[in-house]
Amino acid sequence: MAEVPTPEPTGDELLKALSALGNPHRMRIVAALTERRNYVSALAREIGMGRPLLHMHLKLLEAAGLVIGSLEVAEDGKSMKYFEVAPFLYELTPQLFARAVRTLSETRPRESADHKTAEPTKEEAK
Repeated sequence: MAEVPTPEPTGDELLKALSALGNPHRMRIVAALTERRNYVSALAREIGMGRPLLHMHLKLLEAAGLVIGSLEVAEDGKSMKYFEVAPFLYELTPQLFARAVRTLSETRPRESADHKTAEPTKEEAK
């Protein structure tokens, strides 16, 4: 069976993934989940992080598509959220960035008629 190629990320997807991975705590979380899937309390103990902070980091990683969370009910009726690493591969090349930047949803800075410098648009200033 032929391997299905991974679709190239859009600019927004690439930016979200790189932003999520640009934090040492989130890198540690991905590394820990590479070993095995885990539930929040056990993962917090394993990496030495409080659960509220871990939840925040997991939420960002999940939004970037780098981890997958699933709620499971144990035999005792207790709900536990398990996380695992999502398969991902980014080959970072200048050409990838050139293609990705064309798909960014953010607007480009516009030039000021007075100063000929880039000014943020109203949307960027928000």
